[in-house]
Amino acid sequence: MMGFSDADVTAILLTLRLASVVTLLLLMLGTPVAWWLARTHSWLKGPISAVVALPLVLPPTVIGFYLLLAMGPNGAIGQLTQSLGIGTLPFTFWGLVVASLVYSMPFVVQPLQNSFEALGERPLEVAATLRAGPWDRFVTVVVPLSRSGFISAAILGFAHTVGEFGVVLMIGGNIPGATQVISVQLYDHVEALEYGQAHWLSAAMLLFSFVVLVLLYSFNRRYPNPLRHGASSGSVQ
Repeated sequence: MMGFSDADVTAILLTLRLASVVTLLLLMLGTPVAWWLARTHSWLKGPISAVVALPLVLPPTVIGFYLLLAMGPNGAIGQLTQSLGIGTLPFTFWGLVVASLVYSMPFVVQPLQNSFEALGERPLEVAATLRAGPWDRFVTVVVPLSRSGFISAAILGFAHTVGEFGVVLMIGGNIPGATQVISVQLYDHVEALEYGQAHWLSAAMLLFSFVVLVLLYSFNRRYPNPLRHGASSGSVQ
């Protein structure tokens, strides 16, 4: 009976590790970016929003090419990492992490930004009258009311990282156990005409994508944004 090979299992575990690390880092980095974009009136909002959204319209190979140059021995990032004694990042796991952070950023920032913008000013003003500081207001008011945004961002960021191909191939190459993720392993199977193995990985990815979308839509339906839900109820009354 056909099944996952040892190389397939290794690729799956590496992909899950990569997606977990990237999702955690994206939530840490993307939350302040999304909060600033949701609150600012600066003229920089447009350009920065465009930079964040670039991966949505640019071919992955373009992003991978410029990241490869930047992280290479002559690039700005590469020179920095070499001066720190880290070496260069291309063709390493952490190179994949950096590339995935850039490529999956809009899938985390945009749901968070939309959720923050839906809050409005009223909940924060009420918390301020109770002498809550900026950090207290964010932790006790913004985060609970934006729960659906955080969960959507985490799910989308994780799923998008799992499905990456062009960027990870450009930055990581195809090193078994180090940079060979599911999408690259699937490409190897097809290139070698191993369609049976390719079917197993493809079916797993298809099932994973379907389950992710079902969970996302089910959660958003069961736990809608409380402020939007309240506004809808108020409009009916």
